[in-house]
Amino acid sequence: MTEKKIRKQRVGVVTSTSMDKSITISVQRKLQHGVYGKFVKKTKKFMVHDEKNECNVGDTVKIMETRPLSKRKRWRMVEILERAK
Repeated sequence: MTEKKIRKQRVGVVTSTSMDKSITISVQRKLQHGVYGKFVKKTKKFMVHDEKNECNVGDTVKIMETRPLSKRKRWRMVEILERAK
């Protein structure tokens, strides 16, 4: 029997929806600086597969890791947590 691996999940904000069935999201995290101890914000952008084109810029979404879908897409949208106002 093979066990299914737990896939990574992230929560981020949609920054671009100009592509068909694809969105770009940015995920922000806070890290503590090693020497000075100050918290620093780090941002990473992900290309995400959005099958139904239901996201808009500013939405908060949950994404999950998946098999490679194209050259840069390795994530798919799971759900929209909050709509943009």
